[in-house]
Amino acid sequence: MKVLVIGSGGREHALTWKISKSDRVKEIFAIPGNPGIAQLAKCITIDPTDIKAVADFAEREKIDITVVGPEAPLVAGIVDEFESRGLKIFGPSKEAARLEGSKAFSKEMMKAFGVPTAEFQIFDNPEDAKAYIKEKGAPIVVKADGLAAGKGVVVAQTVEEALEAIDKIMVDRVFGDAGSKVVVEECLKGEEASYLVISDGERYIPLAPAQDHKAVFDGDKGPNTGGMGAYSPAPVLSPELEEEVKKRVIEPMLKGMAERGTPFKGILYAGIMVTEDKGIQVLEFNVRFGDPEAQVILRRMQTDLVELCEKTIEGNLPEKIDWDERTAICVVLASKGYPGKYEKGKVITGIEEAEKIDDVVVFHAGTAIKDGKLVTNGGRVLNVTAMGKDIREAIDNVYRAVSKIHFDGMHYRKDIGAKALKER
Repeated sequence: MKVLVIGSGGREHALTWKISKSDRVKEIFAIPGNPGIAQLAKCITIDPTDIKAVADFAEREKIDITVVGPEAPLVAGIVDEFESRGLKIFGPSKEAARLEGSKAFSKEMMKAFGVPTAEFQIFDNPEDAKAYIKEKGAPIVVKADGLAAGKGVVVAQTVEEALEAIDKIMVDRVFGDAGSKVVVEECLKGEEASYLVISDGERYIPLAPAQDHKAVFDGDKGPNTGGMGAYSPAPVLSPELEEEVKKRVIEPMLKGMAERGTPFKGILYAGIMVTEDKGIQVLEFNVRFGDPEAQVILRRMQTDLVELCEKTIEGNLPEKIDWDERTAICVVLASKGYPGKYEKGKVITGIEEAEKIDDVVVFHAGTAIKDGKLVTNGGRVLNVTAMGKDIREAIDNVYRAVSKIHFDGMHYRKDIGAKALKER
């Protein structure tokens, strides 16, 4: 089989790594890929959101199946384009991908299908949004409606901070058209968990639960990032809570989407807040693997991913997925200043040393080759993953690997997995 992976980050390196383990795969291509992916696949320089050019390539190369990593091509309608040409592709349609592409649409669907979520209002006028914020008070959450690479959510602790967020998003348009509308919602307190399922439009199978760490600094301090680390399994989602998430979140959403004529195929990702006073609440839906959750979920997955994607596309989901019982953990190594301004081009050393440690795999997220050397080329640079018989051993292994790697200004959280230790 020939497989095409769309994307260029750590999630896509993890997908490519997992796909490369399949006996059925003879050749892998990536658009556009990265230096880590290039060790496993042929990287092709095409803009992944230029969906016609990507589909042309897939046709020309007679690609058997395409797996989409990031949200932007899905929201742009890559699945519809591929399917119109009879090409197999794993992911939701453009209409179903609106669950991530528009926060307002997503909240409206949750309300329509009875999915528990924070109280909210949608605004397309900044003055109206500000009046609502002043009426409600803080803490309060402001979300840009469209895609903003995980950075369009402001959890404002003061009214001033929330008003500032409205100006940034709706007036200054720091996220472009993504800020033409905002969702303003109540601030929920609790612990977050990521719950992902794979669905063929009717049935679904849960993936291993994971927990992401969004804030840039230890102790969940500082601004939100695309994710600074993750681990799986996630003890915060007890078997009882998991059942509740299935019954109150996943099933109504899949049923509702199918009934409105836009069945959801692919990965449905529910960002859950486990609150003390309101139980489970959905923060958001994503329509693809999380990043860095994919890195730990795929390290634990024992089932052939290519087969899983193929059966999903055919509407023939298997009964279950096999998992490694051990714990997987991922620590993101980021550039100094991320998620704000950061410099690129810093030389990276030590990956080979890190990977000499048993069960350590380093995925490239924002790297490039310059003058024959591996250098930083993004905010999130590397994802160091490790396995352990339990969370304690996984933490020890991953930070031992991290200590081998260096680039100027390297920043990472030192408390990934600490919450799981408390809940044991």
